[in-house]
Amino acid sequence: MVDQDFGGVKAHVCINGCKGIYFDWLQMQKLDHKNQGFGEALQAALKYPRTNDDNRERLHCPKCKLLMYRHQFALDNEVNIDECYGCGGIFLDSGELQNIRDHSMTKPQEEVYLNKLVEAMPETKALEQQEEKDEKRADALAHFTRFLRLSYYMTGH
Repeated sequence: MVDQDFGGVKAHVCINGCKGIYFDWLQMQKLDHKNQGFGEALQAALKYPRTNDDNRERLHCPKCKLLMYRHQFALDNEVNIDECYGCGGIFLDSGELQNIRDHSMTKPQEEVYLNKLVEAMPETKALEQQEEKDEKRADALAHFTRFLRLSYYMTGH
């Protein structure tokens, strides 16, 4: 792995091998949309053809050596990324960064997608039900306590 600068974003690229890219924690999100980053190293990385072998063994994190977990990239269901749950690093197979950038969502699309994820969470329904109960309770308390306010008696009720 060779350290490269993708326009203010440091990445580690397997230059003489698989052409994969390893990003330290929170670095990939600086490049996951079109027109982010710059430089020859980034342009070269974006030109590598995509190789994605679903049958390959799990990778060890280049940084902390823990086994990485493969899962779909949150904003692109066509790309699987390898993530280290120890240090937060992300490994992309060659060509996957280009795929992610090609399928990047607009801000409104991201909002719709994230809202859909939040609505699908079981906790969301429970929180909405609790909020509804709390509103009803607050209304009942406000109705009940109106007799305790001086203004109730001053208006001639």
